[in-house]
Amino acid sequence: MKIIKSTAVGAFLSIGMLTSAFAAECIAPANPGGGWDFTCRQIGKIMYDIKAVDEPIQVTNMAGAGGGLAYSTVVNERNTDPDLIIAASSATTTRLAQNAYGGATADQVRFVGAIGADPGVIVVSADSKFQSLGDLVDAIKADPGSVAFAGGSAVGGFDHLKPLMILQRAGFTDITKIKYIGVDGGADAITQTIGGFTQAMTGDMSEIVGFLKSGEVRVLAVLTEERVPGFEDIPTAKEQGFDVVAVNWRGLYIPKGVSDEVFDTWADRLAKVAASDQWKQAMVDNGLAPFTKVGGDFQSYVDGLVSEVAQLSKDIGVIQ
Repeated sequence: MKIIKSTAVGAFLSIGMLTSAFAAECIAPANPGGGWDFTCRQIGKIMYDIKAVDEPIQVTNMAGAGGGLAYSTVVNERNTDPDLIIAASSATTTRLAQNAYGGATADQVRFVGAIGADPGVIVVSADSKFQSLGDLVDAIKADPGSVAFAGGSAVGGFDHLKPLMILQRAGFTDITKIKYIGVDGGADAITQTIGGFTQAMTGDMSEIVGFLKSGEVRVLAVLTEERVPGFEDIPTAKEQGFDVVAVNWRGLYIPKGVSDEVFDTWADRLAKVAASDQWKQAMVDNGLAPFTKVGGDFQSYVDGLVSEVAQLSKDIGVIQ
């Protein structure tokens, strides 16, 4: 396990250096680069830039067990630390729902909020006979074996679960009949679909933008509350009658043992980041869509998501 510490503004520190100069610490449960590291560094930097905190926020990279090492460290060693925030995403809640963190549960921390997301999408090739999400769902209900999905996650991962959520909302219960092929990343998944090896792709908006602009694919639905800025011609699943919001959100959790006052303080700081011009630009620069759920509203969202993912994972045999 390698732990790398730095400030959110980029200067690296030795492991043994005193940290009293910092207002707080953000743990990124992965090595530098990638989504969790981005969350800590961007949110931490903007919090300081807009004076939501008085001093720079230290970033600690704590890779291990797909986020599990950081989670267990927070729960077991830093449960009452009021100056600690931890980067999280949809992968965090999916792994908790599937018991991938060695028995840890989502109620052992407090989820503060999410302020941006990579929207989930359901995509077909440009020449597909399916013109809407309803067309696709109707075809599956009539003949479940006629449609195969490709996605960039393994069986039971978030890409696999997205179409299952949609089908459950449509009243289709035998989800074990749904064909899903997990490949190595979203680009491979969309290539499978363009090539006709699968009839649809389930993934994230950032993975398909290039293919969309080149005219190779049609997006049947984006899995957000509202249409995505810059892609206003793509309808949501909700407006097509399927009440599913499935996004790879970017957010934070904190130790469970802190006070409600500490929770509210971090929620307020995160809300200020969400409202800032700096964060709006960061979302544009990194292909994220607005997705702001902060405080108790977000905790309720997480609780519901974990419950749904756990049940779906049982239904398809990923967990017992």
